[in-house]
Amino acid sequence: MPLTDTLARVDADLAAGRIPVARQRLRGLVSSFPNDLMLRRRLAETYRLYGEPAEAGRWMYLEQDRDASETSAFEARYGTGPQRMRALAWHGPESVAQTAFARQQLAAVRTACSDDMGHTVIWDAVPSGKETESKRGAFAGLLAGAGCLVAVLVFLAIWVNGLVALLD
Repeated sequence: MPLTDTLARVDADLAAGRIPVARQRLRGLVSSFPNDLMLRRRLAETYRLYGEPAEAGRWMYLEQDRDASETSAFEARYGTGPQRMRALAWHGPESVAQTAFARQQLAAVRTACSDDMGHTVIWDAVPSGKETESKRGAFAGLLAGAGCLVAVLVFLAIWVNGLVALLD
């Protein structure tokens, strides 16, 4: 469906009070056209109707006239560079952004992500959550694996003990 038709449906949904449907249509449009700042703005306005400042801040993050409290809520929810980079869902280099402010914001987020990761990252290869796992998370995973190993060994010991008792 063409962009203009979908936007007309979004307007009709909003006029009819079908905010969830309008939000879903706008999310689909932003997924299809991730570099369109007007669509991001429209999605942020829809999240404002929900009373979701973090999501409104997420989709207005590249706009100069954004609300400071929404931006703070977004930055609090997505606290690291990699999380913000994934949340913004941008595709392509910063140079394709329509405004200088958006290019500056995108570059700042990418730089923060690169600093967090310890190597250069690009928008078309945003690190997954597993790649950004902290040392604490890795240690917790190691402990969980060790715990499972101990449980299996205990089970085997009980099984062998029962088998020996059965054969005696």
